[in-house]
Amino acid sequence: MKVYIASDHAGFELKKAIKEHFTNQFEWTDFGTDSSESVDYPDYAHPLAEAVAADNDSRAILICGTGNGVAITANKHADVRAALCWNKEIAALARQHNNANVVVLPARFISQEDAFAVVETFFSTDFEGGRHARRVEKINLH
Repeated sequence: MKVYIASDHAGFELKKAIKEHFTNQFEWTDFGTDSSESVDYPDYAHPLAEAVAADNDSRAILICGTGNGVAITANKHADVRAALCWNKEIAALARQHNNANVVVLPARFISQEDAFAVVETFFSTDFEGGRHARRVEKINLH
């Protein structure tokens, strides 16, 4: 599965660990950053979100210190539904009820083990559709 991934400096080490842990499951397109040197998170979240918006079947991972900055940035793009997840239950509901296509991880507030569980759950859970589809269709402003 092709997966987009990006982080700021605070999420860089977790991004590296995720890419290594899931190396046999995912084909990565990495939008950066490439070090722990301080950067501006929108410079990485916007290009990833543009790629997700252009590819309806894609999924992605965004990581920053709290997850809030990259989530807010990504959700400015139509057809991007970025969900901040810190445990696998929230990740499952983000997929089942919200058809989230970007999982956002708060690097400073989640263990590496929990991050792996969130990613595994996010990518193995399907959207339920039904009454949730109607709600998801109302997200984008037209």
